[in-house]
Amino acid sequence: MSRRGDQVAITNRRSRYDYELLEHWECGIVLKGAEVKSIRLGRANLQDGYARVEEGEVWLYGMHVSPYEFSLGELDPVRRRKLLLHAKQIDDLARGSQEKGFTIIPTRVYFKDGRAKIEIALARGKRAYDKRQTLAARDAKRETERALKGDRG
Repeated sequence: MSRRGDQVAITNRRSRYDYELLEHWECGIVLKGAEVKSIRLGRANLQDGYARVEEGEVWLYGMHVSPYEFSLGELDPVRRRKLLLHAKQIDDLARGSQEKGFTIIPTRVYFKDGRAKIEIALARGKRAYDKRQTLAARDAKRETERALKGDRG
């Protein structure tokens, strides 16, 4: 049963292609004004988003939230936004992101019990040959499914 409050608003589809996702965290996000309405309408983009741990807090950069057309206030669509996590989770993120080649990226934004949540992941960038390998594996899986589907019909 899916309640109105539990729905995925935005996903970062490129994240799985460009990065190897190692660990995931669910966190709250501090939004202002009508940003929630824009996100609910799916008018946000995580493509260039990344997070950083700064002075014991986690900040999200590069997430673009289009202005809600009926709002009165003007907000910077690409401003940094604070992410809400427990202190232990922030420590884990800080430790993981300090290693060479690791970064924190947003994978999806969704609503849980009416509140906006964001899923972030500790990720390692993929090399070009890793990306080709991912595409080849996906194509092979697709071909196998087609062959199995053809046998049933």
